[in-house]
Amino acid sequence: MPVWSGFLSPILKVLSDGGTWRKRELHEAVANHLALTDDQRAEVLSSGQHRVDNRIGWALSGLNRAELVSKPERATFTITDAGRAHLAAHPEGLDEKVLKNIAAYRAYVPQNRTDAIEQESNSSGEPDIGADPLEQIESGVARLHAEVAAELLKRLRGQHPDFLEQSVLDVLVAMGYGGAEQRAKRIGGSGDGGVDGVIDQDALGLDRIYVQAKRYGADNTVGRPEIQAFVGALHGVGAARGVFITTSQFTAGAIDYASTIGTRVILIDGQRLASLMIKYEVAVQSRQTFRVVEVDEDYFE
Repeated sequence: MPVWSGFLSPILKVLSDGGTWRKRELHEAVANHLALTDDQRAEVLSSGQHRVDNRIGWALSGLNRAELVSKPERATFTITDAGRAHLAAHPEGLDEKVLKNIAAYRAYVPQNRTDAIEQESNSSGEPDIGADPLEQIESGVARLHAEVAAELLKRLRGQHPDFLEQSVLDVLVAMGYGGAEQRAKRIGGSGDGGVDGVIDQDALGLDRIYVQAKRYGADNTVGRPEIQAFVGALHGVGAARGVFITTSQFTAGAIDYASTIGTRVILIDGQRLASLMIKYEVAVQSRQTFRVVEVDEDYFE
């Protein structure tokens, strides 16, 4: 999929019919013009917004600031005479450099600020100036979370197995298992029968989920025999569901076995465990919060 600046010319070409386009129809026409695939149109950001809509939105914002596109009414767009002129003058396509040479655009986006971003990009490779600001933010957050995830796994592997057993129960409770009363307890230790924890889904304990946690190093994978032993432990307590969590990974044989047996066993590897800890804020704390705003169109009507 093109970066946001790759949508500049396609937008102007669609608008060059002289009509006034509503936002939704314009987005669809631009995607059709570029022959985007269904998979490309289905891509979403972590915020839940479709990536194509986000990039078209930033491109429209840039064109509007450069006065190549105007908004006769709310959520409608039409091309200006300047837009037609620039489209004709750049048959190879417009990019952000073209926008930066337009006085109206520079009035919104100071030259020294974009130059600084480009210098940073050229020296370190981050951030990608081709991505729109929201994607740059999300990319930065993803990199920070990847570092935190690696640190979480390192810390968990360095703790006593009892600590991991309690941690995985904390994660499952944070996810909503165990009900409002958070009915979860660790039963690991000698004679645990291959089960480290149990979560009661109802007050009487009629619906239970059994948990096993394995504190393994990154290179020590969990294979089919360990899953078979866990299934045997579940049968021993009359359970039909279980969660097997490890700080390492599962072999293909383990994954295949868990997916074909009648007993419902969910496998959570180290990477997914760390992601869940971050998502449900177990063993992490918020470092900084950013608030992104946009113009309230209702205020000006």
